[in-house]
Amino acid sequence: MSESNKRKSALTSIARLAVMRYAVRVRYGALSIVLAVASLPAMVFAQSCPGIHVKVPNIKNSTGTIACALFESPEGFPTEFLQSATNITMMKIRDTQARCNFLDVPPGTYALAVIHDENMDGKLNTNFIGVPTEGYGFSSGAEAGMSAPSFEDASFSYDGENLDLTIRLKY
Repeated sequence: MSESNKRKSALTSIARLAVMRYAVRVRYGALSIVLAVASLPAMVFAQSCPGIHVKVPNIKNSTGTIACALFESPEGFPTEFLQSATNITMMKIRDTQARCNFLDVPPGTYALAVIHDENMDGKLNTNFIGVPTEGYGFSSGAEAGMSAPSFEDASFSYDGENLDLTIRLKY
């Protein structure tokens, strides 16, 4: 092979290598853009999904479930949540925390009741004089005195946008 053919061959090899490297960079760049654009709807949906989001921190233990009951009227609040609540969410407890999400809720006035159903029997257990033996909590900081708070004490206004609430349980 002549000296000029060897140079042409070497230059061609170097040019091919440069083109291949450039093509790989373009492919990785395009793949990165496609992945970012594909995950964008999920990120936007997660951040902008309107609803009532209830955080329940500092649960006594991770045994059982958390039941969140959303009421739109005083009827059955808070004791008859299985029959009277507008929406009910049951969540497993993870690391002594839980989060209940109520989506597609129309604007209005609501109240929340939350119980820590440790034995998972679907109700708030009480002792022989009626004092709860499982954790409970209500929206708007409503407290239970000699009886459960009223719907009016626990009620809050919801405008149809995102609403984040924190309810701490009493034991």
